[in-house]
Amino acid sequence: MLKAILPRTLPRLTSRPLISISLTSQRLLSQSPTRYGKDPKMSTGPPKHEMVYFPGMTTSLPSSSGEFRRVLWTGLYSQVVLMTVPVGGDIGDEVHTVDQALTFTSGQGKATINGKDQNVKAGDLMVVPAGTQHQFVNTGPTPLILYTIYSPAEHNPQTVHKTKEEGDEEEENGKDEAPEWSRKPKAENEKAGLVNTSGKY
Repeated sequence: MLKAILPRTLPRLTSRPLISISLTSQRLLSQSPTRYGKDPKMSTGPPKHEMVYFPGMTTSLPSSSGEFRRVLWTGLYSQVVLMTVPVGGDIGDEVHTVDQALTFTSGQGKATINGKDQNVKAGDLMVVPAGTQHQFVNTGPTPLILYTIYSPAEHNPQTVHKTKEEGDEEEENGKDEAPEWSRKPKAENEKAGLVNTSGKY
């Protein structure tokens, strides 16, 4: 069993059938080397056919983090991303071409979806359909922490943004694009042998 530390040290995919990510320790949060905007430990290719386990995601995430955005896992049809919105900060008013589901684990904020406001807090789930305007603002005294699932992927599999400004810059410069393999149709993936109903590869 492989254990890693979130949010800065992430799973290294191996041939073992289970990857377990521990959320209880914060001692090593600053020890995972990253270059600007990217974590070289994260794979850039399609995922292996093995379990990736994130225990305690709704109860054991740290109450603070130095990173605005970190991609945790990228699959053929979805992507898991951890986000921390600082006090007084926001995600940014935007529209994605992919579906997005956000689960809040700490803090409180205000969601604006297609002009409608909704207060959110730890334990809440918000779904934003593709093509829908959305904005999330931290209205509380502590960081607003959440993990979000994009379907399909929205970011580069190695993405790490320490600040919103860093993320905005990378996106504007085309340096934070989802990989082509994460945007292919099911039929193409099945034909290429990336997915089959036998479960054997």
